[in-house]
Amino acid sequence: MLFSRSLQRNLLKLLSLFSLVRGYNIVILVIAQYLTARYILSPKTGWWDLVFDLPFFCIVAASALTTAAGYIINNFYDAAKDQINRPKKYILEHLVSQQLQLVFYLLLNMIGLVFSSVVSFRAVLFFLFYMLSIWLYSSGIKRLFWLSNLFSALLMIFPFWGITLYLKNFETVIFYHAAYLFFLILARDIVKDLENFKGDWVQRYKTLPTVFSVPFTKTIITLVVLLCFIPSYYLIHESLGLMQYFFIAGIPFLGFVLIFLWRAQDQKAYLWTHNLIKFWILIGVLSIALVYQNL
Repeated sequence: MLFSRSLQRNLLKLLSLFSLVRGYNIVILVIAQYLTARYILSPKTGWWDLVFDLPFFCIVAASALTTAAGYIINNFYDAAKDQINRPKKYILEHLVSQQLQLVFYLLLNMIGLVFSSVVSFRAVLFFLFYMLSIWLYSSGIKRLFWLSNLFSALLMIFPFWGITLYLKNFETVIFYHAAYLFFLILARDIVKDLENFKGDWVQRYKTLPTVFSVPFTKTIITLVVLLCFIPSYYLIHESLGLMQYFFIAGIPFLGFVLIFLWRAQDQKAYLWTHNLIKFWILIGVLSIALVYQNL
């Protein structure tokens, strides 16, 4: 019986740690980096060459580890706010003490630097800059409206610049993809401010909803989503195989998201809006594999 309880407690702590590092997001990040490298950045490279490319693997590993560490430190600084906005999630994630969270944060960053050192000294500097940027965002920038949202979106796409620099592909189409992803992430991040309004207001975070108003914030989100259509217009006319249909389908889908957003009135509805955008990002990641597929 005691062994069973101990096992259950340890499993809960593992689940807590998986939630802390946003394990789902890390898995998607790794898949997205490999798919992006294989089908967009270096289409002439075969899967086996990419899988056995040690420096590339180290960049992806360093990206995953430092991003996971970033989620931990972000959670550390947001503890008081999350206790209000997500009490159940807060309880789960704090089965791991804050002291232990900091230990994991430092450990993940250190291992990430070890992986980056295999690539080059410039890679070490790249990831040191990434770590510092995440810490600055979590400790202070996150409380500043506009700058917070822009900084967060840039941090989310930062790991992709790592593999872009390594593979040395700077074609225009790469920037169209990056812009589309950036605007989607930016819209999702601002929706999260609506979702977290209560905790942000109590903890005096200066987000768009707390500084201005909910209707004004929805207007900004609408404009950001509409900006997605600019890079998607150019991407639809690129030779992207079946992936073109992702950008075509994005027009009515994102239109539906905007209608849902304007009808949303409570935290649950904003969570649904957030998840709809997150779902579309996931579909976009998976559709990368369709770049060279045709009907």
